Amino acid sequence: MPSPESLQNHDIMTIGVGGAILPDYEGSDDYRIIPAASIRGRISGVAITTNGTYLYVDPIRKSGKVSFDAGPIVGLRLDSIHHVDDPVVKLLPERRTAIEVGAFVGASFRGLTNPYDTLAVHVDVLHDIGNAHKSTLISPNFTFSTPVSHKTYVSLYGALDFAQSGYAQYYFGVTPANSLLTGGALPVYTPGGGLKDWKTSLLVNQSITGDLLHGISVFVMGQYSHLNGDFKRSPLVAMRGSAGQWLGAAGLAYTW
Repeated sequence: MPSPESLQNHDIMTIGVGGAILPDYEGSDDYRIIPAASIRGRISGVAITTNGTYLYVDPIRKSGKVSFDAGPIVGLRLDSIHHVDDPVVKLLPERRTAIEVGAFVGASFRGLTNPYDTLAVHVDVLHDIGNAHKSTLISPNFTFSTPVSHKTYVSLYGALDFAQSGYAQYYFGVTPANSLLTGGALPVYTPGGGLKDWKTSLLVNQSITGDLLHGISVFVMGQYSHLNGDFKRSPLVAMRGSAGQWLGAAGLAYTW
């Protein structure tokens, strides 16, 4: 295994493909399976990472046990109701795709439990520049990542998501017109912003050829999140769904 210092800006790329199971919509208690893909790597000191449909780029080269992290984020929020199974929610108008851009800033701390681990503490800020919720989300989060052997890697993630009222009303509100579309099954509801949810996830990656620096591996990820406040009290959640949300993904990855 190379030294921790040589790995900080070592060129490496991992591409994963597989499938994911996730709620039909944010707050749903019905689930569907979709194809999934991910990219994580570093080229000439520039780190590139995907998280679902979001791309993170950190152009800052790292050195030492503490480093500054910052960079742009761009992505799509595909919280559609086109594939919803719930017969009442399916009566609502289709949602537009949110085009969200923003940035993250924070710091990474290395060598806390072993020479190769990393604790990253960041704040993500995203704003919809499209024609969907047209508001801002702020997400303080942490990621603790470490190899547990030459072939096994684990990563623990936790976050709080704060959303403005525009987001709350677009995805969790029920207008008078929309209530009529459901025959009154969903009462009129106008939520405010605030703490939307908290979430935690665990990723395990196991090499099956080579090691963590090259070859084929299998990965499994599980996440639990819980809606809060006005978001949890929405009729879309309290009457037709669940505040507790699960997400899972698994597949194969290749590292070079």
